[in-house]
Amino acid sequence: MRLLRIGLAQINPIVGDFDHNLGKIFSFVTGAKEKEIDLLCFPELCLTGYPPEDLLLRPAFLRDGLKALYKIIEFTKGKRIVLIVGFVDVNVDIFNAAAIVSDGELKGVYHKMYLPNYGVFDEERYFRAGDAPLLIELNGIKIGITICEDMWYPIGPAVTEVVNGAELIVNISASPYHMGKRELREKMFSIRAFDMLTPVAYVNMVGGQDELVFDGYSFIVDENGEIIARGDGFEECLVIADILFGDVSRHRLRDPRLRKEKFRSMVKQAEAKLICIDGGKGKKKGSFYFKQNGIKNPLSPLEEVYKALVTGVRDYVRKNGFKKVVIGLSGGIDSSLVATIAVDALGAQNVVGVFMPSRFSSTESKEDAEKLATNLGIEFRVIPIEPVFQAYLDVLSPHFVGTEPNVAEENIQARIRGNILMALSNKFGWLVLTTGNKSEMACGYATLYGDMAGGFAVIKDIPKTLVYKLALWRNELEGRDIIPKRVLEKPPSAELRPNQKDTDSLPPYDILDEVLKMYVEENLPIDHIISLGLDPMVVLKVARMVDKSEYKRRQAPPGIRVSKLAFGRDRRVPVTNSYRENDL
Repeated sequence: MRLLRIGLAQINPIVGDFDHNLGKIFSFVTGAKEKEIDLLCFPELCLTGYPPEDLLLRPAFLRDGLKALYKIIEFTKGKRIVLIVGFVDVNVDIFNAAAIVSDGELKGVYHKMYLPNYGVFDEERYFRAGDAPLLIELNGIKIGITICEDMWYPIGPAVTEVVNGAELIVNISASPYHMGKRELREKMFSIRAFDMLTPVAYVNMVGGQDELVFDGYSFIVDENGEIIARGDGFEECLVIADILFGDVSRHRLRDPRLRKEKFRSMVKQAEAKLICIDGGKGKKKGSFYFKQNGIKNPLSPLEEVYKALVTGVRDYVRKNGFKKVVIGLSGGIDSSLVATIAVDALGAQNVVGVFMPSRFSSTESKEDAEKLATNLGIEFRVIPIEPVFQAYLDVLSPHFVGTEPNVAEENIQARIRGNILMALSNKFGWLVLTTGNKSEMACGYATLYGDMAGGFAVIKDIPKTLVYKLALWRNELEGRDIIPKRVLEKPPSAELRPNQKDTDSLPPYDILDEVLKMYVEENLPIDHIISLGLDPMVVLKVARMVDKSEYKRRQAPPGIRVSKLAFGRDRRVPVTNSYRENDL
């Protein structure tokens, strides 16, 4: 019964901060050594942080990354532990690579063979694809090495490694979160493990990086496709499991699939390079067999989205050197949710709420904003905009003579508020968090240089209907109404003119979000959406608003991605674009 104790180091690196990332790696190596781990795996590109994007085009960045790798190699001297570490290899070209390090030596390097170039990924812009699988033999156990996308293809390097004798596949990854991603990922890896009759160990990073959030959930599936270990979601952790390779061997004896010529003919028959490593045979093991008790339960769907938003805010603020944030509180649902997320991410002492009433602001809105601030325990300021608004109207009145009030006067108010928030930001070094949701951003129901002004758009990828669900969930979690009940019940309004309601300009949000999901996220044709029974005029109106508002979205601050298709990195539509579907 051969035994391998494997550790998955689920860490939160910072792009370009080699000292920080080295510190994380050294800390986890020390902890793993204390737990007698044989093989410790770190995420994809954990040394540089992911994604490094055009930093990869800087020779100094590449050089510093290699220097950091040499420090890891030096650190492992005498530690009798094998590491797999994601880094950027420089060898004629640059490669997304995994370093195999043991006892002060670089034992080998694997180059990622499948480079994703869709959605949020641009790896073909930077890397050359590898062309050779790699096996290491540790204490008589053969282990195949893969990186992220390599495992997403049924016939890829992992299968080649199994045909060449691999008894375990390790996959180091930087897999960004979106709703449903954990289930999709685990199902796919379970199928791969079952088809290859081989356990698979998957390690993912955690943390926020600009728009992306990495959810962790590192796991191990056995040769039957069953999960035997799973790490936390959105938290750093060390996942440990003991794998008994007698079980793997016996299972393969009973299943002939790997012997079939038809199967083997589908696999690249290039010999996989084999590196033998003495990891210290016969070490005494402690009681770390995690097959029964090492599976952390996943978060519920709403909790998962909320945790992603908290993680994205926390890391964007801290990794960019800010300490405090400021939010324009309107007494509405969007700003209330953003403020609550900010407090959960940063602490109440680091969040400032500012209510900026105009002649159109209701008494209820001020009461709700103040009540929210009290419930959250944040600093609350009131800065009336009426004197500034009147000054604008006075200055512009000779130029607006003979015209009726319209969106110009409405947007002046939003821009005054944006200016005030940015003034506070400049004076005190606070980051402005914007409060617009995905439904509004999709339709252009937002003011450039007004409510869109700020440094980070927390709920940019959250539809209005989901905003309400998250607010209700957070109140239920707390056991009281942190977000005041009236905020959840009153009709949404920008309060930029008398008796204004969002439904004056937009369809009801339950209908709007249904159309947006189909038109934007699923990319369905307009005639198909109409055929599902939706009002043709509503569908056409929504599609027109989406198409005409690209110029606004292009100027919006970055925001956290939680859907399969978010505005920004995922969706790249020309601003200057006259195409409209022939929809009738």
